[in-house]
Amino acid sequence: MGASKSVPTREHDFEDLAERTGFSLDQINNLHKRFQWLNNHQETLRREDFEKVSHLSLNPIRSQIIQAFFDRRNFGKGGVGLVDEIGFEEFLTVMSYFKPPNKKLTNEETEANRTQKLRFLFNMHDTDNDGTITLDEYRHLVEKLLSTCETLEEDTAKAIADAAMLEVAKITVVHMEPHEVYEGITFEQFQQILKGIEVERKMNIRFLQMDTTPMRCGK
Repeated sequence: MGASKSVPTREHDFEDLAERTGFSLDQINNLHKRFQWLNNHQETLRREDFEKVSHLSLNPIRSQIIQAFFDRRNFGKGGVGLVDEIGFEEFLTVMSYFKPPNKKLTNEETEANRTQKLRFLFNMHDTDNDGTITLDEYRHLVEKLLSTCETLEEDTAKAIADAAMLEVAKITVVHMEPHEVYEGITFEQFQQILKGIEVERKMNIRFLQMDTTPMRCGK
């Protein structure tokens, strides 16, 4: 159930990670310090270590964000399922999805980078790993996002989620027979829904800051 427990400590190890993730050596060193801060200088990181991140505790989809760090699908190795702990390499790989896009990339590389980030977001909401974001998963997401609004009752939140899902169905399904059931959003449909929206520029890693100074990986 565990993940790789190798912790890079030599400069050439960090250089290899920089090549694969797009982070600079300074950024990797900074992230390594944060990794050690989170797990009290142990070799691996566990879910409970994220309790130290105060900004994350205020996020309505906190559980999905944390789970993304332990989802094998996000390690770039074709894995499935969840792990109990991760090493620095897995931590850095997941963090790379939050890195702002590099302006020096070719059009092909930019599109590949966007696809990776969209896949990461899709995985975050496809919590049962069945290849679709179902109505229940989508309803859960909307309810979480609306949970900070105290004026909305539970039934109202569910109604909003159901209505939003129907709107998505209109976009992704050209025609449905009366007997057909809308199973949910596939990754291809997810890409279609977000076409033209630069979601990759809105993703950030502010919730991992340890003090009052935000960590910026785009500079």
